[in-house]
Amino acid sequence: MEIYVVKQGDTLYGIANKFNTTVEKIVSDNELTHPNELVVGQTIVILRNDVNYTVKQGDTLYKIATQFGITLDALLSANPSISNPLNLQVGENILVPLSQPKMGEIEVNGYCFVNINREVLRKTLPSLTYLSIFSYEVLPDGGIVNIASDQPIIDLAREQKVAPMMVITNLEENSGFSSELGSAILNNPQARQNLINNVINKIQQKNYFGVDIDFEYLYPTDREAYNNFVQEMVNALHPLGYIVTTALAPKTSADQQGILYEAHDYNFHGRTADHVILMTYEWGYTYGPPMAVAPANQVKKVLEYAVTEIPSNKILMGMPNYGYDWALPFVEGSAAASISNVGAVDLARKVGSFIKFDELQKAPYFNYYSGENEHVVWFEDANSTYARLKFVSDFNLGGVSYWTINQYFPQNWLVLNAMYDVKKLL
Repeated sequence: MEIYVVKQGDTLYGIANKFNTTVEKIVSDNELTHPNELVVGQTIVILRNDVNYTVKQGDTLYKIATQFGITLDALLSANPSISNPLNLQVGENILVPLSQPKMGEIEVNGYCFVNINREVLRKTLPSLTYLSIFSYEVLPDGGIVNIASDQPIIDLAREQKVAPMMVITNLEENSGFSSELGSAILNNPQARQNLINNVINKIQQKNYFGVDIDFEYLYPTDREAYNNFVQEMVNALHPLGYIVTTALAPKTSADQQGILYEAHDYNFHGRTADHVILMTYEWGYTYGPPMAVAPANQVKKVLEYAVTEIPSNKILMGMPNYGYDWALPFVEGSAAASISNVGAVDLARKVGSFIKFDELQKAPYFNYYSGENEHVVWFEDANSTYARLKFVSDFNLGGVSYWTINQYFPQNWLVLNAMYDVKKLL
């Protein structure tokens, strides 16, 4: 795999020639909708298979290596049978190594809403280990609000060897995460037991693989109560053959202050749950100042702390699949507009902007004007995806978790599958 950044004057024909591939393959792999209108700064993923090359008159190993854009050492390593590199024989077959060895096998989780486009889901499922369907909202007495339309998604996931996960949240209808709702359940033994029983019934009724507990903005005083609930859920589900995953805020220390962080006990969840999903995104968020959604420098700090508390193979690092469009100058309380990664490149094309890349945050962005109003857009591309996925290898993580897969981003899956094999459990 190669990630090419479009330069001024580039055409797909020229890029294809440079990498000894075809325009049709580049367009198909990247699902480019405007192949004749490339944006400066746009990333193009080039997938190449190994080639069996037949030596022609006048060929040298150096000439062949240059033709295919690889090093002479790589060519020599792939052809140990060549006894005299300076004396190639016309008609001799040489292996040109264009593919790259993968970094290992990982687990991949994707959150989705039940309204996900079925074609998007079908295209994504081959790259997933788990599909986490969002979400069953809990009630103060331990009841759950049913999702009536999740069964077809569960069935489709299982057909594609993907493990469907039931997600429970302390979200209130038409509102956000509720600290009060979480506290009402966590501090009531009967409500906790009711909730566990309801989860088991729903898992068995709908053929889920396990449960993902996503309780956020819990009161700091409910930390131990939350730990106890996670333990009770594990004790109940494990004997039945189901797994328990928890989603945790992106902390950089055990004593990090704030209602988002204090009740999330990395050490306990790491010891107790089967997997821990770290929500390493939303530094750039709807009501915050413009910046990358998941700045690589900030994500790295979270991982550096997390692996000291949680077995690294249990960690699924959060990956954002979206960006934001902010009006400038930023005004406290103003809202950014969410934008898809594909939509961001299309917007840059329409407004004639060049895409830049922030080396510290490892993220693309661009500016544009709408009338007299300046905007900035931060999003994800192939290079930012690669930078974050590289952390999985660097920190020996179990894998990644996408929020969300509802919008299809072709380059993400090209990069992911070029770097890793995706583990299947079914």
